[in-house]
Amino acid sequence: MGLDAYRFSISWPRLLPKGKISEGVNKDGLRYYNNLINELLSNGMQPFVTLFHWDCPLALEKEYGGFLSPQIIKDYWDYADLCFREFGDRVKHWITFNEPYSYSTYGYASGYLAPGRCSKEVSASCIPGNSATEPYMVSHNQLLAHAAAVNLYRKKYKKPQKGKIGITLVTNWMVPYSRSKSDIAAAHRAIDFTLGWFMNPLTYGDYPDSMRALVGDRLPKFSKKQSRMVKGSLDFLGFNYYTANYASDAHLRSTGYLSSTTDSRVNLTVSRNGTLIGPATDFPSFYVYPKGIREILIYIKEKYRNPIIFITENGFGESNNSSLPLQEALKDDRRIDFYLRHLWYLRRAIENGVDVRGYFAWSLLDNFEWANGYTMRFGSYYVDYKDGLKRYAKHSTIWFKKFLKN
Repeated sequence: MGLDAYRFSISWPRLLPKGKISEGVNKDGLRYYNNLINELLSNGMQPFVTLFHWDCPLALEKEYGGFLSPQIIKDYWDYADLCFREFGDRVKHWITFNEPYSYSTYGYASGYLAPGRCSKEVSASCIPGNSATEPYMVSHNQLLAHAAAVNLYRKKYKKPQKGKIGITLVTNWMVPYSRSKSDIAAAHRAIDFTLGWFMNPLTYGDYPDSMRALVGDRLPKFSKKQSRMVKGSLDFLGFNYYTANYASDAHLRSTGYLSSTTDSRVNLTVSRNGTLIGPATDFPSFYVYPKGIREILIYIKEKYRNPIIFITENGFGESNNSSLPLQEALKDDRRIDFYLRHLWYLRRAIENGVDVRGYFAWSLLDNFEWANGYTMRFGSYYVDYKDGLKRYAKHSTIWFKKFLKN
């Protein structure tokens, strides 16, 4: 395809099956990632490595509740130290966490993703939790673990290994439902409660004012030392963008119970006056809004001191079409259109002064899409799940190859 970088995640429990360095390292796991990194480099590909993509070791979940406890910070530090030590001579770009917002919100507020916790009022099928407090605790511990790992890398590894370290965040672009001041404020608030939740501490050392005002005592506080450690703890920002919403002001909470998902007092929709915000994809709640990638990048530039940015995910989801003849299944013209339009607006953002250094499409291959399993296909390569996982280039692969060559 002519690609020059590959982003992948290291699985914490694959390297440390019991979660802790003191409980032993899985040598087969180390060998697996060493082989992968060496093979990438031998083919001219830079590895971009994510340390945590939502697979917390079960042993730590059982011992102290995983990211619900500040105990996780030390164990994550040890795990990061192992990765820097074993792979950092060849890996020059590290990402501490992938989408901490998604992990906190869908794992602890809605219960949609692992570990599947939420308040009983949200869902009777959840593991009993607290949607009003746990997402904030988990996010706080993720931020502190991130800062601890960055501090470790900068003190011990950055100079000899000459690498960079950052974090990957996500938000939808928020379009005010109307031109009213209240809806414009609501759109800003919605971004505060997704992106700002993490980017504000990373840039300024504390949570956004809107979160402090609306969440109150349920929002954890940083000590002065923690605030100093979190502030500025990124060499670059990884950013994932897929879609957009209309945002309108919700004067009152939409439910009778507290949850991090309603604290922002914003109503999010995908249609206005009967018209969708953009063409639907097959992935629930993802609608095509290419202009949003430029808008949110300019927003980040202006609000968060123009960080270096890598687009770490941007992609188009289709339903599993394995029932179609292969040649039909490879026709993914909607994905080509998606990439073309988003890359056009990405170029506009760069022309507007946003410091974007790279772009990763999600994804190279059809893969296991978390709670959606194999029912969704995001890949530019078709994977035949019925025939030994054979891979076939979709039309978007051919388009991308020509695009990069030109």
